[in-house]
Amino acid sequence: MKKLPILACVLALSTQPALLRADGPADNRVDSVRRVPPAGVAIPDDKRVALTADVAALMAEIEAAKPKLGKESLALLPDVLIFHKAVDWALRYDEFFNPKQTDTAVKLLATARERLAALKEGKAPWLEQKGAVARGYQSKIDGSIQPYGVVVPEAWAKDAPKPWRLDFWFHGRGETLSELDFLSQRMNSKGDFTPADGLVLHTYGRYCNGQRFAGETDAFEALAATKKNYAVDENRIVVRGFSLGGAACWHMAMNHASKWCAAAPGAGFSETEQFLNFFQGETVQPAAWERKLWGLYDSTGHALNLKMVPTVAYSGEIDKQRQAAEAMVTAAKAEGIELTHIIGPKTAHAYEPGAKAEVIKRIDEIVAKGRNPLPAEVHFVTHSLKYNEQGWIKLDALEEHWLPARVDATREGGVKVTTKNVAAFILTLPDAPEALEIDGQKIAGNKAKAFVKEGGQWRAGSPAAGVRKQHNLQGPIDDAFMDTFIFVRPTGVALHPKVGEWVQAEMKRAVTQWRQQFRGDVVIKDDTALTQADYKNANLVLWGDPASNRVLATVAPRLPIAWSGVDIQTGVDPFDSAHHALICIAPNPFNPSKYVVVNSGFTFREYDYLNNARQTPKLPDWAVIDVNSPPNSRYPGAIVAADFFDEKWQLKGKK
Repeated sequence: MKKLPILACVLALSTQPALLRADGPADNRVDSVRRVPPAGVAIPDDKRVALTADVAALMAEIEAAKPKLGKESLALLPDVLIFHKAVDWALRYDEFFNPKQTDTAVKLLATARERLAALKEGKAPWLEQKGAVARGYQSKIDGSIQPYGVVVPEAWAKDAPKPWRLDFWFHGRGETLSELDFLSQRMNSKGDFTPADGLVLHTYGRYCNGQRFAGETDAFEALAATKKNYAVDENRIVVRGFSLGGAACWHMAMNHASKWCAAAPGAGFSETEQFLNFFQGETVQPAAWERKLWGLYDSTGHALNLKMVPTVAYSGEIDKQRQAAEAMVTAAKAEGIELTHIIGPKTAHAYEPGAKAEVIKRIDEIVAKGRNPLPAEVHFVTHSLKYNEQGWIKLDALEEHWLPARVDATREGGVKVTTKNVAAFILTLPDAPEALEIDGQKIAGNKAKAFVKEGGQWRAGSPAAGVRKQHNLQGPIDDAFMDTFIFVRPTGVALHPKVGEWVQAEMKRAVTQWRQQFRGDVVIKDDTALTQADYKNANLVLWGDPASNRVLATVAPRLPIAWSGVDIQTGVDPFDSAHHALICIAPNPFNPSKYVVVNSGFTFREYDYLNNARQTPKLPDWAVIDVNSPPNSRYPGAIVAADFFDEKWQLKGKK
């Protein structure tokens, strides 16, 4: 049987001339994608030479100081290293976007030396600083140093026991927002919202992704780093943002609703399809799996979660991005929720002063009441166990991923839970209930907290032992890059030259794009160099085929899809291994608490960098690529087959 590429028509259509729209017609063309971030500007040779020497000298000073630093000072070393990285990367990757940034670089290096000198003396004066303070932490994802900023109120005192309100601020889109620019902002500006009774946490979010993917991990890592030095009131944490930051706020508010006291999104986007059509003038033509994967981030599909977090949205009256809040108003109304939406009269893409004051007033009133950590009712919807918890309900299994799973629960007058598309859940109440009702079925007297559905009936207990989809082990491919991962490089000879060449090119691209889009260096090891600690602690990204990569050779017989020198077996038609490659994600057979990924980095590509609403997963759990069709700015080649695995990580339909 002749096998036609699933996305052949999409690939053809996507190269046709696009309609005019807000960011220019070229940004809807696959065949002429501009670079993001853009190329930097030239800086004078003498300044480049001087800065290069100064960066090298600073690193030598840091390395010389490390053995002499105490434990507490070593823990604060990222507060020095952020400045080194900012200048080093600007030099190394030509990311000076303004000639005046060389002066900024000099100031950042001077600040680094001041902090290093203090650490050598066992001091850290910036921990007592008020106002805008630049900070850093080391990420678990790739070991990279990431910056963040804290705005400390004048009333704060280092040794005072009082826990403080904290407002996240998610920044807007900035294609030239390098670490150099971000740190300069965080040292010189407090931002748009600075409550007198609270801290403000400015996240870098690993550049420009709307706190998605590794950017989401960044938000929680930056919060954890902040809590090490500042007392934070867990019941008075607010999420805010504007433009791209507004989109980030919608995502963080809907998918983590019960963590926050309040949310204040401004502009941005709240879903993919309508926004791209309205704002971008783009007719979106997703594959079936891509449309399902919109369920990961489309906030309109999670509007029920507004019941778990008081939200005050803002839009300028004549801002095209007002569409995002209006879409949420409509989605909320369908759930019987009236969303507060403040409009700035006669205002485009900015805060109108009067409306801004009203937003501040309303959020402050909500914060004064605080979050209830044990609400009387829980209402939430999710499409994935990635986002499996609200209030005192934690989902442990779904009947089917990427379909809406819904929970409505109350603990008043006894615990009563109503579910849809849920196969198992856990109550995280302080005390197990004496009796409860699930979907009309009464379960009495067992004081259990975990419940599972079998044969359409609920009982106390957990899902049967074995490999299954569960929180942080549910896919798709992009999920592997939100936690510690290692690229495993093949050292052998590929089964077929074409596939081997494709693997090398895609791996090289993935390394470059991780640095550009998520601002870290990929940890890479040869397939002969992995340790037991690597298997235990990291998601392993295996590049190659079962002949070229020794680790893949040991893993391949236990993957759901068989790949031999002859063909790739997906349960329908075989695909000739001479010109087909496998991409997939699955639990690591040698450590099922971690993933293995085969032949893929994050799945959105250069075309998607041009508008953040496009930055959604582009592949499901597995795909077969015909390497005879070259990769482009949207796809790694012709996708001839692709799908999700079932809830037991098997090919769908497999007995």
